[in-house]
Amino acid sequence: MTMNLNIEVNGKTIQAKSGETVLTALRRAAIQVPTLCYMEDLLPTGACRMCVVEVEGQRNLIPSCAYPVADGMKIKTHSPRVIRARKTVVELLLANHPDDCLYCVRNRNCELQKLAESLGVRERRYTGEKSEHKIDSSSPSIVRDPAKCILCGRCVRVCEEVQGVSAIDFTKRGSKTVVGPAFNEGLNVSSCINCGQCVMVCPTGALREQSYLKEVINALKDPNKYVVVQHAPAVSVTLAEEFGLKPGTDVCGTMTAALRSLGFKRVFDTSFTADLTIMEEASELVHRIKNGGKLPMFTSCSPGWVKFVEEFYPDMLEHVSSCKSPQQMMGAIIKSYFAQKEGIEPGKIFSVSIMPCTAKKFECQRPEMLDNGIPDVDAVLTTRELARILRMRGIELGALAPEGADTPFGERSTAGKLFGATGGVMEAALRTAHFMITGQEMDSMKIQALRGLGGTKISHVKVGPLELGVAVVSGLLNARKLLDDIRAGRKDIHFIEVMTCPGGCIAGGGQPLGTNLDAVRSRMQALYKIDREEPVRTSHTNKWIERLYKEFLGEPLGHKSHELLHTHYAKREAVI
Repeated sequence: MTMNLNIEVNGKTIQAKSGETVLTALRRAAIQVPTLCYMEDLLPTGACRMCVVEVEGQRNLIPSCAYPVADGMKIKTHSPRVIRARKTVVELLLANHPDDCLYCVRNRNCELQKLAESLGVRERRYTGEKSEHKIDSSSPSIVRDPAKCILCGRCVRVCEEVQGVSAIDFTKRGSKTVVGPAFNEGLNVSSCINCGQCVMVCPTGALREQSYLKEVINALKDPNKYVVVQHAPAVSVTLAEEFGLKPGTDVCGTMTAALRSLGFKRVFDTSFTADLTIMEEASELVHRIKNGGKLPMFTSCSPGWVKFVEEFYPDMLEHVSSCKSPQQMMGAIIKSYFAQKEGIEPGKIFSVSIMPCTAKKFECQRPEMLDNGIPDVDAVLTTRELARILRMRGIELGALAPEGADTPFGERSTAGKLFGATGGVMEAALRTAHFMITGQEMDSMKIQALRGLGGTKISHVKVGPLELGVAVVSGLLNARKLLDDIRAGRKDIHFIEVMTCPGGCIAGGGQPLGTNLDAVRSRMQALYKIDREEPVRTSHTNKWIERLYKEFLGEPLGHKSHELLHTHYAKREAVI
């Protein structure tokens, strides 16, 4: 049984709970103590010593993240001794850290920089031997700069304990210790799935996204290029945070205006091809159910998840939907249907996507995503990169009047918008699958059991005469557990949505840095609000989707659809 305890902090009494750590009690009381290695919801390591506090009766300073509370404990969080210890830790970390803050992508958004400023570090008191490290830019998604690594271990832990991939780890010993892939190879030949969750937790510039800003800016300046852009469902409810606005603020209209101001000829909404994905994926699910196909069927919208299956569960590849992701479907129809309609050569179209995901940079470069040597999508920018280019061009979101996306790919249902949150693909797919099987709409569009930030959500949904077992998983360690259950013979689940990043795209590796769960919840609630308040809530009632099939694609799973909207995946050798 949990007991309430009284502890004294800086001369004031606060309540703590038996069994919790000092840091947890302090944070609940809004008493801030700096950390570097600490990760919420994971067991503490006590490695960085930034969170040390002074406890009466203890000779040494104690790491508050790993030390349990005790009744009557007297703590000083910012005594001269504590501040001196923290300052020394920072000074030692800076002893051989690069002095290129002005050029670093994390300038003014770096935890080490903020600690140095808050602790008053104004000179280099210690000088260490500079280690020679090469920047690893081999990955299409992530750049690794070991010289800026402070060995906090957060990237290692999220890769292993949250994603279940273990693409990076500590290697060598002592002062020679580095974090990197197996055999010190490049990330491109490692088991890295490109999800970018390591970037989200990195406190410095040791990990960052591979930027394609230069390529996009050059294309916008090229008179021979017809540059178009699409934006993912999660971006519009997240971008505002990069400009200091409240989390969950939907800036879809002003973002569209901003993209036009940058010089994009057409602005399309990827939620439209999320609807298109649902038409194909729901049709595929119904076809598998009626014709004895491989079940359970897995969604294929998340490229990190797809690579994970290719590497670690290749025996499950037949269970993965053959549908391309909404990003790639949009790219494919832009360079076919749209190009034909507008009389533009596909090779002259430069197609850009704004995504909440670093793995999308990898996805658009997959050989399966080329048509006669022409890529479906030419360049992917993250939410963070979009914010950078808007600042670069002096474009203020708040100063723009909202504008609508361009037709024919600007109209969407709310089902397509739900793709941004974990469970959204499943809800959207079930709405349309129900209609395809029964000819009637679901009594309630909202499926509460599939909503929220839970890592694994399992439910059974009545679809006409059928009872479908469905599962929603986010975070690949959770996916691994479910896959192992299915390998072991579990038969009650027929359809599974997997999102690589915990929480889904609203917490993707290309979103604003950090792992603020309150912000993620606000983004999710913004998507639910859109679904609740707008009239078109199913993909199959999107009139522009109907028109696309009538004028160009024919029917879901038809010849043209398979040619443009479906693909295949193959086994990869995992480096473990």
